[in-house]
Amino acid sequence: MSRMFTAFMPLTLIASILLATLVVNLSGNNSGLRSFTSYGELENFVKSRVIGKYLKEFFGDLNYWVESPYLSPRLSLGADAIGTLEAEYSTTNIQVSGVDEADIVKTDGRYIYMFSGRNIFIIEAYPPEKMNKVSEIKIKGNPIGLFVNNDRLAVLKYDSIAFKEEDYPCYRWVTVLEIYDISNINNPVLKKRVSTDGSYLSSRMIGRYVYIVATSPVIRIFDDDWKVLTPQVMVGDNVVNIPPNKIFYSDTIEVPESYTTIIAVDLYSEEGLEYKSVLTGYASCMYVSLDNIYVTMPKQFWVWEIEGSTEIHRIRINGLDIKCEASGEVPGRVLNQFSMDEYEGYFRIATTTGHVARILSEATSANHVYILDSETLRVVGRLEDLAPGEQIYSARFMGSRCYLVTFKKVDPLFTIDVSNPAEPRVLGKLKIPGYSNYLHPYDSDYLIGIGKETVEAEEGDFAWYQGLKISLFDVSNVTSPREVGKIIIGDRGTDSPVLSDHHALLFDKKRNLLVIPILEAKIFREKYSGDIPPYTYGEYVFQGAYIFNISPTEGISLRGRITHFENIEDLDKSGYYFNSKYQVIRGLYIGDVLYTLSSRMVKANSLTDLSEISSVRLD
Repeated sequence: MSRMFTAFMPLTLIASILLATLVVNLSGNNSGLRSFTSYGELENFVKSRVIGKYLKEFFGDLNYWVESPYLSPRLSLGADAIGTLEAEYSTTNIQVSGVDEADIVKTDGRYIYMFSGRNIFIIEAYPPEKMNKVSEIKIKGNPIGLFVNNDRLAVLKYDSIAFKEEDYPCYRWVTVLEIYDISNINNPVLKKRVSTDGSYLSSRMIGRYVYIVATSPVIRIFDDDWKVLTPQVMVGDNVVNIPPNKIFYSDTIEVPESYTTIIAVDLYSEEGLEYKSVLTGYASCMYVSLDNIYVTMPKQFWVWEIEGSTEIHRIRINGLDIKCEASGEVPGRVLNQFSMDEYEGYFRIATTTGHVARILSEATSANHVYILDSETLRVVGRLEDLAPGEQIYSARFMGSRCYLVTFKKVDPLFTIDVSNPAEPRVLGKLKIPGYSNYLHPYDSDYLIGIGKETVEAEEGDFAWYQGLKISLFDVSNVTSPREVGKIIIGDRGTDSPVLSDHHALLFDKKRNLLVIPILEAKIFREKYSGDIPPYTYGEYVFQGAYIFNISPTEGISLRGRITHFENIEDLDKSGYYFNSKYQVIRGLYIGDVLYTLSSRMVKANSLTDLSEISSVRLD
């Protein structure tokens, strides 16, 4: 709706909407989540908040007209059984033990399940000498990820549904979960299809239950006609409107922009399904423990509200039991799921406020750690104003410690004590060139950082990123962290999916094994006369899996590389964008065999000497 339309909205409509806010049930307390009693109550709530926000831009404080009660101040990781082969195998790199995360590749120690385009291939991978493709599932829609749980394969995807609005053809996106029985691995059978309106946020699997979280819009405007929508769940072809007593809200919400819908699905029951929805802003991030889902959303309706805050909703989960229990709020914005954690009755979160700038005097950013009571989501402790002028690039909570990497010109790694929830405090920090996009625990005393090397700019308060950097940090002395291992791959333009997707990392401490898919770029210095500017990009020279040895005593060393390209000339060296069906996207191991996967190939190599054992093409 345009501002002009808002300004000339009929006063009778304004009055009716504002008056409607006076008749809504307001039982409960502000920290909790409560449900609606009717669709009429839901519609009045949404319209009063949304239209009220627009009106306030033109007419100031609406309390001058009416004191609205709504304007108050405020079992397993999947696939345990591997038959009689009994080979150890790697699992998806996840955040919380026992809480599996969807990925494009899964293994159960004998078979590999993977997306390739809009197909799912099932490959008998072990023993590697007999590796072969055993079955294929063609899907309609866009793939998201997979879960494997014994003889169930859960497939997540996007799809679209056609409908008509005033005789105009329209489409809406839905998030879909399809469950296949794979007890006969050669003939997977679709057992259940569950979908919900809107965009996929994230999902988890705990034991036999899959939890899906998706967001969908609250209002659709068609020819200046406002329609308050309700979230829908579809089981097969049966469409269910989520009833108002399963739609929750908090008094603190200023502008309800979307529904965040949580669906619990029992993989082994035809009837096993439950759902709830929370009226929120647009959900941006999610953290899940064994007992709770925490959904966060930026509370920034107008783009110029840079400071902003993050709204947090806690949903308790236990099998098919879903309870929307508490809401909270902290200043700043959240980077990703690793900026959050639940530990011994507390929820911890790291945020950044303000913005960074190439000129230090123009930067307003600062970084913070907040500790909340997990039951009420009320702040009980805070550590604020870390690294002014910088922003968080990676975070990791590990028990009573928090590790933060902020960046502007150099990489400060902060070690933070959060053992006393009321008084978190900085114990030490390490400043080195570069930054880490992702932090991964080696063990309780060592931390792996993966990011970029940098060179400080001669003008301005910033740095130019260069090649891929892998670091090993000794944090055993938390007051004095040290970088005890470091390796840099390539020059500016070198990239890895690990920098944006932690599922692409393969790490095994017992084997001192680290596997990372890398697209390497190299600057050929003989092609340049004089000094090479630090913003110069290299040319692509390799794509594939880099295999490293990593240990506290030996540091980080390259063991070898595996590629799916037959000739190095097959790499497209033009431009700054690279895409190929033969680019390695994941690595996993079964027994002493390393498997690398691209959209068109699975290759098996010995972990002992990296010699090739076999390969399968996925045509």
